[in-house]
Amino acid sequence: MTNFELAKIANQVRKGILSSVHEAKAGHPGGSLSAADLYTFLYFEEMKVDPKNPDDPDRDRFVLSKGHTAPGLYAALAHKGFFPVEDLLKLRKLGSYLQGHPDMKSTPGVDMSSGSLGQGVSAAVGMALGAKMDGKDFRVYSLLGDGEIQEGQVWEAAMFAGARQLDNLVLIVDVNGLQIDGKIEDVCNPHPIDEKFKAFNFNVITIDGHSFDDMRDAFAKARAAKGQPTAIIMKTVKGKGVSFMENNADWHGKAPNDEQYEVAMADLNKIDEELAKGDK
Repeated sequence: MTNFELAKIANQVRKGILSSVHEAKAGHPGGSLSAADLYTFLYFEEMKVDPKNPDDPDRDRFVLSKGHTAPGLYAALAHKGFFPVEDLLKLRKLGSYLQGHPDMKSTPGVDMSSGSLGQGVSAAVGMALGAKMDGKDFRVYSLLGDGEIQEGQVWEAAMFAGARQLDNLVLIVDVNGLQIDGKIEDVCNPHPIDEKFKAFNFNVITIDGHSFDDMRDAFAKARAAKGQPTAIIMKTVKGKGVSFMENNADWHGKAPNDEQYEVAMADLNKIDEELAKGDK
């Protein structure tokens, strides 16, 4: 898939994020938007998954360790065809299969229930180890937040993954620099993130999290790495694509009102218009 095609899908994913959070009047738009390009790349190019067979035992697995950014995952899954796009408006509704955090028992395409920060990565490590023990060649991917890696369990899991040489595991850290209380450096500084993962025997790659070329190169290097899990340190912009949300911690976990929603969608419509010009 071309970068241009991926960009068009990513913008639809962003629209899905905003529409679902606005309709729910709750949710986490900032970190969902920062990872929208990654979700798009994973599901439309990198991962071996089939919406018609979501439980294929040989599929690649994805664990959203920063589970509060489920609106982004749901939007990518919907556009991939796991469930109808219009169902995104059921986010957080009573009885809906699209709740505030991913539920593997009810949502097609979700490989692991998550939400308690720090725990998803341990599940991903277990999946990668299980694949090795069963002689399977599927790969396991997990997305963490830069605020989330303040959790000690992340580093216990990383220690284990490095010690067991789980080269079928890729951890991606969304470094947007902000968490619910402000800048990560001010709350509990986790830097240097790359050096920490290197110390646990990880193959470490740093990229621009909004560059599909960077992602393509990084995941190719991850597949080529032998005897080491890979950590992709992904620099992003929180709230990417929406003018008043970008680099603003206030939009970590609240929904836009009607007026703000109109402004946000206008921003994304402008991106659609620019992409349409390139399509001619």
